[in-house]
Amino acid sequence: MQVGILTAPFANENMETIVAFAAEAGADALEIDVRPHANALNVVSFDDAQAADILASVRAVDLAISSLACYVNISDADEGERATNQANLRKAIDMASANDIEIVCCIAGLPPAGMTREETIGQIAAPFFKETCAYAADKGIKLALENWFATNIMNLDQWDLIFDTVDADNFGLNYDPSHLYWMGIDYLYAVEKFASRIFHTHGKDVEIMEHKLRLIGNQADRGWWRYVIPGYGEIDWGIYIARLRDNGFDGVISIEHEDRAFGREEGFLKGIKQLRQYT
Repeated sequence: MQVGILTAPFANENMETIVAFAAEAGADALEIDVRPHANALNVVSFDDAQAADILASVRAVDLAISSLACYVNISDADEGERATNQANLRKAIDMASANDIEIVCCIAGLPPAGMTREETIGQIAAPFFKETCAYAADKGIKLALENWFATNIMNLDQWDLIFDTVDADNFGLNYDPSHLYWMGIDYLYAVEKFASRIFHTHGKDVEIMEHKLRLIGNQADRGWWRYVIPGYGEIDWGIYIARLRDNGFDGVISIEHEDRAFGREEGFLKGIKQLRQYT
């Protein structure tokens, strides 16, 4: 297994800065943010030749590219914004295919006001992904949904629904245990249940602040938990990584840094050190 980093916190930097840090830090791979706001590489501003040069610069220092990350809302309530986001995800697929990158990480969309997650899957997300997975399959690309709780796949029933509705072998997960843990969903059981769908993983932990939980209860979706660097929360990374390995995963654990206790570089360094023990 390899340890990588998601480049999103470096959105205002160029790829030279990102590559220099990642190589010095001992990372194995980059999950490269290609959303329109990302300065280093994005699907809007960079043409094919520029993108190829930038991605070649990553590989030149023996860093792998675990995926391109295009976390855009494909079920946006605004139909114009939705169409733009869907087009940008297809551009990310094209960029991945042109540069021998196997995985594009994305999200299942967010439910528009007035629609349940199940309705959004049936009416918007599933029709889009059926078409897009076929498009991606023709280019040799897998799509990996991050299971962010705010999206249309908050719980495992919704995972079942979208995978049953979009029956494509190249449609799977960028599996993030932190979203499951604070909701009380068994993140180890989910590894076993969805093993064949796990294409990529996020290394992100979660702290449960028990003193706040006792005051406001678990129906408050903020204030009693926060995302942290691996090793500073509740996830047992040794057991989790063993469970991944036992169920056939041997890919990249990509650190997603959303821990406000640490600066950008410091957080990644601590996360790499923690995960390196098990990989």
